[in-house]
Amino acid sequence: MIHSHAIVDPSAVIADDVSIGPFSVIGADVEIGSGTVIESHVVIKGPTKIGKDNHIFQFASIGEQPQDLKYKGEPTRLEIGDRNTIREYANLNRGTIDDEGITSIGNDNLLMVSAHVAHDCRLGNNIILANAVALAGHVIIEDHAILGGYSTVHQFTRIGAHSFSGFASAIDRDILPFFTIAGNRARAFGINKEGLKRRGYSADSIRALQETFKLLVKSKCSHKEAVEKANELAKDHVEVQQVMDFLAASERGWIR
Repeated sequence: MIHSHAIVDPSAVIADDVSIGPFSVIGADVEIGSGTVIESHVVIKGPTKIGKDNHIFQFASIGEQPQDLKYKGEPTRLEIGDRNTIREYANLNRGTIDDEGITSIGNDNLLMVSAHVAHDCRLGNNIILANAVALAGHVIIEDHAILGGYSTVHQFTRIGAHSFSGFASAIDRDILPFFTIAGNRARAFGINKEGLKRRGYSADSIRALQETFKLLVKSKCSHKEAVEKANELAKDHVEVQQVMDFLAASERGWIR
């Protein structure tokens, strides 16, 4: 399953059924789980741990040192879960000691062509980064978020669950869960209604989230009053409570 023209460091721990294509380079301190397919011309450096049933396409760079001038060769890590698809020219960097020392990718994610995941980013599950999405360092992305092609995300930004960003969005603040944003600089335009329908959210939950969006973004009342009204709505809707908890924890401010 390992092509004769691949270069694999003797210290790498690779499951028996892993496929590695020609001219790929697997470095020291790399662990690759069962069922993973590595196409040709992929470079994976350690310390990096890759789970099961991932598919990494040609010319991807996985586990390279961070693009952080403060990085001085410390032994930081990249951890990738299961069933991820990482397309051509994607770049995933290891963490830094300025954070927890780990860049982490969850399960069932799609990172399209030329996506960049910088140091110390933490991605959950079922996330889509479309072509050429660029994440700066320390970005957190929650489950089921979708970032449109050529979007850029400022460092230390948080992207809420089930949110959606349009093509070429410039994201410099947090995106609340379930919200749809777009533009340069990005603005909020509504909730991710179609995505929520596809994922089985009830009409009642969607209406409550739409009302929350109107209160927080469109309402003419004060921000304090809008938050108070949304918190009342959250008592009957767990999805609204998710939005309000995220908002309360926001440190960068949020896109509205």
